[in-house]
Amino acid sequence: MALAEIGALPGGGVDRQALSPGETEAWRLVIAWGADAGMEPSTDPAGNLFLTLPGRDRALPPLVMGSHLDTQPTGGKFDGAFGVLAALEAAQSLGAIPARDVTVVAWMNEEGSRFAPGMMGSEAFAGVRPLDDILAAGDAAGTTVAEALAALHAAFPAIPRRPLGFPIGFYLEPHIEQGPVLEQRHAPIGIVTGIQGKKTWEMVVQGQEGHAGTLDMADRHDALAAFARMADAMFREVGTTDSIIKLTIGLVRMEPNAPSVVPARLTFRIDLRHPDNAVLDAAGERLEVLAATHAPPCTVQVRRLVDAPSNDFDPGLRACIAAAAEALGHAAMPILSAAGHDARHMAPLCPAAMIFIPCRDGVSHAEHEWAEPAHVAAGAAVLAEVAAGLVLEPAA
Repeated sequence: MALAEIGALPGGGVDRQALSPGETEAWRLVIAWGADAGMEPSTDPAGNLFLTLPGRDRALPPLVMGSHLDTQPTGGKFDGAFGVLAALEAAQSLGAIPARDVTVVAWMNEEGSRFAPGMMGSEAFAGVRPLDDILAAGDAAGTTVAEALAALHAAFPAIPRRPLGFPIGFYLEPHIEQGPVLEQRHAPIGIVTGIQGKKTWEMVVQGQEGHAGTLDMADRHDALAAFARMADAMFREVGTTDSIIKLTIGLVRMEPNAPSVVPARLTFRIDLRHPDNAVLDAAGERLEVLAATHAPPCTVQVRRLVDAPSNDFDPGLRACIAAAAEALGHAAMPILSAAGHDARHMAPLCPAAMIFIPCRDGVSHAEHEWAEPAHVAAGAAVLAEVAAGLVLEPAA
């Protein structure tokens, strides 16, 4: 609740977007909490924040736990923040010097609301996306990631900088489910089996301006009309592939966006998700064909932003989560993540897993997003139990 005061909205939500002054303030608060527990802060060229509890053997790859601190423009209190704070609580509660370092992470720009695409920090860390490409991305006001990141780092001149990427022993990410399944099944703990695949595109339709009162319909190169044809075909053909495909057009910008001018240019973004990579690939190819087919007499430029296949999480860590939940008396169930998370990029690097807790009515990315205190505590307790099993010596 204290963290949610940073960027608080009148409706109870949070606006704390990536690399904003609000996120800088959030860093200060979380760093101070970590310092109280003897945790060492550091950052990297991608703007990821690390808080490390030193272990006995610092040469061993650390246990890394966490999520992100940035929100949607009208986000909630728990998305991302729960994962960072549960990890901080778990590290603080170990009660003994761990065998290896325990590092809490807050990844840069998971949400992708200010700078697209999302998960920039974890992608840069894992080598999925070149850092130079990330730094060149800009927001709606023309500020680049490089400029915003320089301002963030300038606010913390004393924090050590570490190279981008380092070996990880284990990765754990707690998160609210962002769906209704756990609540419906009365299970406070979700053992995440994997994350469904995701592809995103930016498509730019180029037409020609014209006077709304004088240009004949037959002579128009109307970017909005071309977009309407594309979108209709995409939803009819790809959006009905099967019952679990997810197709969203969530951003549309039109130029010149004047009431008496034929639209000359329209930019839109597509989000496509499916747990079966073969289905996802085929649907993605069809979207590009439909864009080209329905663009004329306009033209369309297609730029792929994200191509993240489905992934599975480590069976051993999933078994540890199940055992911890049982030991603590919390009902648990396996669940596939329909939303994307930074853990996707850690899974190829090391044993990785996620712990879900319910959120009310499955709502997330909204101001009324809510998680019950008992569920928040249960998720943090299970995380702490798993972490202790990974980094503390068993009792003699």
